Amino acid sequence: MILLRRLLGDVLRRQRQRQGRTLREVSASARVSLGYLSEVERGQKEASSELLSAICDALDVPMSEVMREVSDELSLAELAQSAASQNTAPVRLEPVPVSPEDRVSLKSASKAVDVVAA
Repeated sequence: MILLRRLLGDVLRRQRQRQGRTLREVSASARVSLGYLSEVERGQKEASSELLSAICDALDVPMSEVMREVSDELSLAELAQSAASQNTAPVRLEPVPVSPEDRVSLKSASKAVDVVAA
């Protein structure tokens, strides 16, 4: 089963680590206990929208960017889960960090597609 709270926690942790910040620094800035932030990052606690907003503000990262990264990881996890359930060869999918400047949205008649510039 894919747990959204785990994916969200992973993304938040990576964002924090990319900035070279500690749990203590971010928890103080977000005004949330260090222990609770740690549990959110480990996917043990479900972050409310208010808490998520405070963490994103503390990280100076738009919530939409965090949610987009979570969505990308969810898509990869669903593909891997689908492949596993169809008894196909194992597929190892890993998210590739993409900066907002590298994203381009293309709209077709049926759906919007994100394209990453290489």
